[in-house]
Amino acid sequence: MSFQLIEPVLIIGIGSVGSKIASQAKDSLGSDCLVISTDSNDFKENCDSVKISTKSVVNPSMQLIRGSAFETLDEIKAKISNYSSVVMLANLAGKTGTAVGPLVSDICKQQGKSVISFAVMPFKFEKERIFHSGIALNRIKSSSECTIVLDNDALLDSNPDLTPKKCHEISNEAILQVIGSLKTSEISDQMNILSTSKDTQDVEESLKNSLRMLYEDAPPSAIKRSILYVLGGNNVPIGALESITNIAGGIFNTENTSVMSSTDTSEKAKVVMLTSVQGQTHFDKYDPLSIIPKDKTLDWQLPDSSIDCNLELYQLE
Repeated sequence: MSFQLIEPVLIIGIGSVGSKIASQAKDSLGSDCLVISTDSNDFKENCDSVKISTKSVVNPSMQLIRGSAFETLDEIKAKISNYSSVVMLANLAGKTGTAVGPLVSDICKQQGKSVISFAVMPFKFEKERIFHSGIALNRIKSSSECTIVLDNDALLDSNPDLTPKKCHEISNEAILQVIGSLKTSEISDQMNILSTSKDTQDVEESLKNSLRMLYEDAPPSAIKRSILYVLGGNNVPIGALESITNIAGGIFNTENTSVMSSTDTSEKAKVVMLTSVQGQTHFDKYDPLSIIPKDKTLDWQLPDSSIDCNLELYQLE
């Protein structure tokens, strides 16, 4: 089945990366925008906002941000309540996205919203973030009808000459492309992996790089369906479009492969590939405890958070 986008639509950007993408994407869907962050600098003039306050703590932990977010849940619920569909953007390489993303997606599920979540995963050298990002992704998947994951680490592995900043730019562009197509393309209502490449004159080479990025996260046997978005499609020869269609069709099965050519006039062209997968992915290794069934887990209902209980406990001699 495919994900159904139902109007009115709200785009929610969580943290600095989420807020940036959400404010750019809202016009392509004709939707409203909500930014949730601990930093007022993330708020945009064209978006509503919710500030999460960690009070006097300058460098709060992910658990503290999540605990502080509980104080704003009623406000977030009220802002979401008037919409039918929610597009949520969370950078799980950042503390705010990891802390708040699972809470927001759970609120949407409780209110019966149609939810599509975009999650950006960290680089492997960000070791302290990998475990928490894995847990957050599992929670977001469980409360979203459709989850789209972009792995910065896989992008860097397939393009080792890129800087982290350039990886982020490429990631954001790919996410914006998919969001802009939500009204016209049928996206599988399950786990989807977003892969792409740097700008190039050769779309076949871009497709190969996108495939290399995809295979970093999921084995070929897990792939069920794929959509190819060709950026700069107006300047790509018809023969080249047919060639990449045949290549992808031969790998994934022609019936499960579709190509969408963009109308932008960019001189360079590249492929953004959205692939639905079933079964184990690379991200399952981020949380070793994810193999335990949820009905066998005692503490799954509420995610870990740090709160101030104001308990006056004195040392007993």
